Amino acid sequence: VQLQASGGGLVQAGGSLRLSCAASGRTFSSFAKGWFRQAPGKGRELVAAITWDGSSAYYADSVKGRFTISRDNAKNTVYLQMNSLKPEDTAVYYCVADVSAGLPKLFDYWGQGTQVTVSS
Repeated sequence: VQLQASGGGLVQAGGSLRLSCAASGRTFSSFAKGWFRQAPGKGRELVAAITWDGSSAYYADSVKGRFTISRDNAKNTVYLQMNSLKPEDTAVYYCVADVSAGLPKLFDYWGQGTQVTVSS
């Protein structure tokens, strides 16, 4: 069971990035999915989450209006579109999945991280 995140990189403040996370090893189409991030010296923060059918989403206050989470169950992939990026968005971003039917705050499955660096 693997969650493979990609799409991180270096971007200037105000720019955009789209993270992708492809699942392999099993079908995650019925799982809630999300993205955490961890900035240097800080704890992990749940950035966004989405229900298995995409009908509901959660966003941290710090990213509301700038980030959008979406999913394509046919491709077993979840996305995080990040716009108007700020230096404080710099972190390692992790994709996650959980069997919960709702919007969990704890997730059982974690992928490797992808680095996002926003320069000022």
